[in-house]
Order: sequence, then C-alpha cells, then structure tokens
Amino acid sequence: MIDRLSKQREDEGFTLIELLVVIIIIGILAAIAIPVFLRQRENAWNGAVQADLRNAATAEETYLTQNNAYSTQSPIAAELVSAGFKYSDGNNYQGGTAAIDVTANAGADYCLIAQSASGTYFSYGSTTGLQEQGTTATCPAQ
Repeated sequence: MIDRLSKQREDEGFTLIELLVVIIIIGILAAIAIPVFLRQRENAWNGAVQADLRNAATAEETYLTQNNAYSTQSPIAAELVSAGFKYSDGNNYQGGTAAIDVTANAGADYCLIAQSASGTYFSYGSTTGLQEQGTTATCPAQ
C-alpha cells in the first residue's frame, strides 16, 4: 500500500518550486531580450534616416546639374522630389513626420539635417559627408 501512495504522488504533476524556477528562467530571458529588441528598433530608425540623407544628397547633386544651384527648400519638398528623392516612412523620424532640413550656401555647398525617432540628429554635408550629430542639430563646418 505504501508503494501505491508513493507512485501516485510521483504522477501528480509539477511542484510549486518547479513552476517558480520555470517562471524565473522565463523572466531572466525576457530581461535579456527586451533591451536587445529596443536597441534594434533604434538602429533601424537611425539607418533609415541615414539612408534618406544619402538619397537626398544624391537628389541635391542631380538638382545641381539640372539647375546650376543646390535646392534651398527646407524641409525638402518638390524641388528634390522632382529630382528623384522620396522619404522613407515618417515613423523613422522624430515626431512621426519625415523632414530633412536644408541649409544651402549660395549654391556652393549644402548641409542636410534630420532627427531619427531615437532622438539622434544626423547631418550630410556636401563637403563632409554623413555624420552623427548626437542630440543637437548643427551642420558641421563646410
């Protein structure tokens, strides 16, 4: 009879301690995975804005060859769109609206600035190329 009771207890299921251990392991895995996921989202936003800046720079050069001056419309609008530029999704930008600000210097050079949804500013200068600006929106020295 004692053997029968001990066999019955073995087949009853998980103990409370076993369930707690599994829950703790799942919690540890979630604590590792969530920050990695959030960092990947920020990297995607930053990458999309950087790609837009490079594409806008190409459109600026196309506009220059057609009009003998860089576009000064800020934020980028019809002039560069007609030269082939198209924004990526607005959710990649701070505030949910795609916008790249343009600073042109008498047709001699230009600087493009945009802020990604992560809050980081990036710039692309005709003489400096792509640069991360951090938390402030400034054009590097041309």
